[in-house]
Order: sequence, then C-alpha cells, then structure tokens
Amino acid sequence: MTAQAGRRGVAMRDVALAAGVSAQTVSRVLSDHPNVQERTRTKVLAAVEQLGYRLNHMPRALATGRSMTVGFVTLASGFYSRAALALGVEQAARESGYTVNTATTASLDASAVSVAINRLIEQGVDGLIVAVPLIDLDEALEKLIRVLPTVTLDGSHTSSADVVAIDQSVAVRLATEHLLGLGHRTVWHVAGPPQWSDAISRVAGWRAALNEAGREIPPELYGDWTPESGYRNGLLLARMPDVTAVLVASDEMAFGLMRAMSELGRRIPEDVSVVGIDNIALAAYANPPLTTVSQSFEQTGRRAVVHLLRQLQEPGTTFEAEVVAPELIIRATTCPPGR
Repeated sequence: MTAQAGRRGVAMRDVALAAGVSAQTVSRVLSDHPNVQERTRTKVLAAVEQLGYRLNHMPRALATGRSMTVGFVTLASGFYSRAALALGVEQAARESGYTVNTATTASLDASAVSVAINRLIEQGVDGLIVAVPLIDLDEALEKLIRVLPTVTLDGSHTSSADVVAIDQSVAVRLATEHLLGLGHRTVWHVAGPPQWSDAISRVAGWRAALNEAGREIPPELYGDWTPESGYRNGLLLARMPDVTAVLVASDEMAFGLMRAMSELGRRIPEDVSVVGIDNIALAAYANPPLTTVSQSFEQTGRRAVVHLLRQLQEPGTTFEAEVVAPELIIRATTCPPGR
C-alpha cells in the first residue's frame, strides 16, 4: 500500500493499480458482473484482500433501495456444520459485495426462530438465509418468512422460501449399501436428534435401504450430534455381539462411538465397521481414519447466497429447489465382517 493510500484509506483506484486493471474492471468484479474473465476476477479479489479494501455501499444502497446486507439465522452451537455453513455464506456474500448480519437461536421452537428473524428484519437486511431445521412452522413464522426473499437450509421447507439442501436420503443410502456390500447382514444406526429434519430424513433413508435389500431393520438409537452421545450409544452397541456394522449420523458422534468400542475390546473395523456422516477435517486423522459421507456445508452456504441474490435480482420468480449431492469417502473403519 502506498503512503498516500495509507493516509486517506484504500480506494478503488488503489485496488485497480495493484491488480493492473482499470477501476471500472474492479467495479465490475465487486458487483459480480458476468463479463469478467476468471483470471482477472482472481487478481482483483487478491488485491482487495491484500489491501484490505472495503466497498462503500452507501451510493449503491441509495440508488437501489437495498442495504447490501444478508440476514443469516443459525443455531447457537459449536457444531461443525453450523460453522462451515456460516463460512460459506460469509465468503460468497463478501465476494458479491454484501455483508452478513447473523442472528442465533438457542431453540428450534418456531417462536424463538421468529424472534431471530424479526431482529434481522429490523436491521434492514435485503433477504434471509435460514439455517435452522424447521419442522413445525406456525402461521406466524410462515408469514414472517414471506416478508423478505428467503432461502432455507437443513431440509426445511416453507410455503414460500427457496430451498438449498443436501440429499440426506442419498447420504445414508451410500453408507448403508457400502456396508451391506461388504457382507454385513444388517446395519445399525445411531441417528441425530428427532427434532432435526435432516435426522428424520436419514432414518427414513436408512430404513428404506435395508428394506429394499430384504434385511432386518434394527431399532434406531438417538444422539444429539455430540461425541459424548456417540460414546453412550457405543457402550450399548459394544455389548451386543451381533452388531458388526454401524452408521452414525455425524462424524463427531462416530468418534465417541469408536472410543467406547475400543474401551470394551471391540476392534474397528475387524469386529465392527463404522461409517460417519459429514467428513469433517478430523475424520481423515482419526485412529483408524474414518469412512464417512462427505457433505459440503461450505459449498451449500455459498449456493444459498447464489439463490438469494437471484431472488433479489428477479423478484416474483419461483425457483426450483437445489439438492447438493453427498459423496462416500472410504477410509479404514470399514471391512468385511470377521476379517
């Protein structure tokens, strides 16, 4: 950064100079104009990051009547999926010239979610991304979501919101069929909380996969996404000699389950094969490395922003839901039974 730029703050022309392009090109990149070469876009965004340039939205907001902010509603939790979704939303919004205002809710209750959404509406956001697993929506919440362009995640469905979702039935089918294909007679399932729409979809998909294969369907067990709940269920399943394969609804619960199995002398994968869901960074470094179904939460957050901006640009248009495909990542926690 030049001394002059440092004194007066970074301007668009400073970014243009650093990237070797015109100020008009910088403006096109920051407004997400389609007629920009990808190499040029990358250079400009690198210069923006290097110089710490902050776009002044005031003139554009006055001209368009928009605040250039996105409202993001999420659960107040430390779960990996929440952080990854938030990262994807934040990055995609910033690249498109928007900022993100976040409101958290500690409860899945419709009234609590309504409070969070109202808080964002009062802040003047242009649209909403709701990353809360909505199952039971009351009339007040439905009405509130119709106030602004809205995209929902986590398998939530409303009468008016655009939807971006990971196909949970495919996720559990990939895992279940992998375990059955190795020769296991059936697959047990440690599910997520029954209040979560994704957990409900996974239980249904797991049951359907076993039913189609003509296999016995064991009673599902439930956790709360934490390693500790996986550990408690692992202590139970480890005492059942007939259990040779377990599908766990999150990697973090799978880590707890594997710890319990090890403590009670059940070897993984020789005695019990385990598959998780999420593919968090630690999964590849577990002992043994965890076979899991990858869900790109960050990419899902990015796609939610794309959907929301499309609603803002084409008001009144109805868009089809986007389903993000999961991927099975085979590592070292699965093998044929009795190996």
